[in-house]
Amino acid sequence: MRFITGGGGGGAGGGGSAARSYEPMATADTTDLRYWLHWRVGLCGLWVLACMAVAGYLIWRHEGPGADRRPGGAGAASSSVSSGPAADGDLPGGGKGRRPGVLYDDEAWRPCLRDIHPAWLLAYRLISFFVLLSLLVVIVISDGGSIFYYYTQWTFILVTIYFGLGTALSIYGCSKFTDENVAAVAADMELGTNYMPHGLAAKPTFDEHSGDREIAGFWGYLLQIIYQTNAGAVMLTDCVFWFIIFPFLTVKDYNLNFLLIGMHSVNAVFLLGEAALNSLRFPWFRIAYFFLWTALYVIFQWIVHAATPIWWPYPFLDLTSNLAPLWYLAVAVLQLPCYVVFRLVIKLKHHLLAKWFPVSYVRG
Repeated sequence: MRFITGGGGGGAGGGGSAARSYEPMATADTTDLRYWLHWRVGLCGLWVLACMAVAGYLIWRHEGPGADRRPGGAGAASSSVSSGPAADGDLPGGGKGRRPGVLYDDEAWRPCLRDIHPAWLLAYRLISFFVLLSLLVVIVISDGGSIFYYYTQWTFILVTIYFGLGTALSIYGCSKFTDENVAAVAADMELGTNYMPHGLAAKPTFDEHSGDREIAGFWGYLLQIIYQTNAGAVMLTDCVFWFIIFPFLTVKDYNLNFLLIGMHSVNAVFLLGEAALNSLRFPWFRIAYFFLWTALYVIFQWIVHAATPIWWPYPFLDLTSNLAPLWYLAVAVLQLPCYVVFRLVIKLKHHLLAKWFPVSYVRG
């Protein structure tokens, strides 16, 4: 997002405000071929390609049903325990035979505690989606289409898409959950067993230790991938803003509005709330999609600047500086701690829930 907004929709120092507004400036003609033939560009490109290569390797090695057959893949350890259909990690109890990348269908919509009805997760996702979408619309109306030059907006849109898709899958899950409970009640009545109809709406009947759980389809895996991409991207954008950009702009007396601050806070708040409620797993190797997301943004910026002489949305992306390769390398390395921090939050969640709710806690 822009660091700006003096009055009048993001102009420089409009509206008579005493605070100044930050307006990026083009430092060179990026449409000139000589600009792209400099050694700095080649070195920065090397960092980008390295991230993409690492991401491609991780996906090839650990993603998909054939990962257990690849040397050193995520399922290599389980392949010696089981073979055939069980090689996908479908061992009863979800034990060591389950590959880290496997996602079951119900994990896309069930909460992490049995005592929480799936409808609560649906309500949270629906509210989050409408709040984020509304804020995004207001931002576009306020600042115009140029906001899409910023990595923050890219990530914000991805978070909004996540909650939209999550809402759709939660609707599907609630419908499926209700049908299964109705079928269970009918079966109990036929068998003459005791049942508690009032309790069915409170506790899901799924069993995470079942050996015949349905593997998630395309949309479930897409939700998982977007979730983990957002985890790293949100941490990266918010940490860079609050710890680097915000102090700089505050010292320089630039004008920061409510929308700018909200854009760099509500996304993290809603995503952390989602992480606390859902039962999605967090396999480490899907950091690859976070790498690809960031690399895609950089490539997009390069293509835009090669076609149009426009300002760089972030000063550290400017390739005219001799320090540009160091900045690119620093951002590439910074992706690791950003992703690790969110992964540690997930681990802390599992530890606390297993300790505080040992019976209700649903293990992934």
